[in-house]
Parts: sequence; C-alpha cells; structure tokens
Amino acid sequence: QVQLVESGGGSVQAGGSLRLSCVASGNTGSLYYRGWFRQVPGKEREGVATISTNGRTTYADSVKGRFTISQDNTKTTLYLQMNNLKPDDTAMYYCAASQTWWTSSPPLNKNLFGNWGQGTQVTVSS
Repeated sequence: QVQLVESGGGSVQAGGSLRLSCVASGNTGSLYYRGWFRQVPGKEREGVATISTNGRTTYADSVKGRFTISQDNTKTTLYLQMNNLKPDDTAMYYCAASQTWWTSSPPLNKNLFGNWGQGTQVTVSS
C-alpha cells in the first residue's frame, strides 16, 4: 500500500506559477509510474503529466511547454512545476501512483493508477 499527500495548491493570477508536491510513503519501491491528474466538477478526471521510474514523461497537449513533472533522487517526492497558468487550469489536482507495469511510456489514463492522494486545489483568475 502507498500513501500520497499533495501540497502546494493555491490561488494565482493568469500568467503566474505554482509548484505542487506529492510525498509518497509506504511501499514506494513497488511503484512504476507516478503522475498528476486534475478534475473540475462535472467533468472526468484527466491526466496532466506522468513519469516512469526510468524518467520518461508524458504530458497532456494542453500543458506541454508550461508544466514540468519531476521527482527527487529518492523518488519519494513528486513535483509539478506549473508556469504561465491559465484560468482553464483551475481544478483539483491529484497525485497518483501505479504499482503495475503497463508500457515504457508512462500512461495518462487514470484507470491505470491505483493509488491516489486527497487532492490540492489550484485556482487561476483572469
């Protein structure tokens, strides 16, 4: 079992930046992928960025060039650096992890991730 705790959300104006963090505890050695997903009320949870244990990354088209996913050397803490934020980025952001190997490129499919944090709210005003 893996526990995930997010932090770093908040309110910013369009064009601003935020950095989200997610600390993992428990059986972290069993993780193949970690990632960030977001959800707004009434919509499906969508993948934002994911990273595999070998460092490969996948980004949603809507955040390419603006967001960067990374993890520390111990692979305990996951980060999401968000620059040039837009009002459409407003959502609850969730950290996720997978203990199942799927493919060499980390997936953005939420159904392939079995461990989730509680979420942190990001609000971007125009």
